[in-house]
Amino acid sequence: MDILETVGKAQDAITVKRVYGDPYERDGVVLIPAAELRGGGGGGGGSDAANESSGTGGGYGVNARPVGAYVIEDGRVRWEPAVDATGIALRGMLTALGIAFLLRRLFD
Repeated sequence: MDILETVGKAQDAITVKRVYGDPYERDGVVLIPAAELRGGGGGGGGSDAANESSGTGGGYGVNARPVGAYVIEDGRVRWEPAVDATGIALRGMLTALGIAFLLRRLFD
């Protein structure tokens, strides 16, 4: 795979369709899901001092997570954020662990 093909695939992966999903309609309520999209890429190339071997490379990555949805009901639009319960629980556990280590050092 050459670098131009990799860049082309990265551009295709990062589009508005990845951020806003297709609208859903039910009982007169329209829901438009939204996501946070992050991406990055890089490439490189080179050869050894004796020009016996050379190489090139490239790559990219895309990460998406839901952040909420726009809800359209009775002619009004409101934002409903997504709640990441796993992330909240993990941060709570890490905070408790940090406090436990701190207390142990203070009272040892």
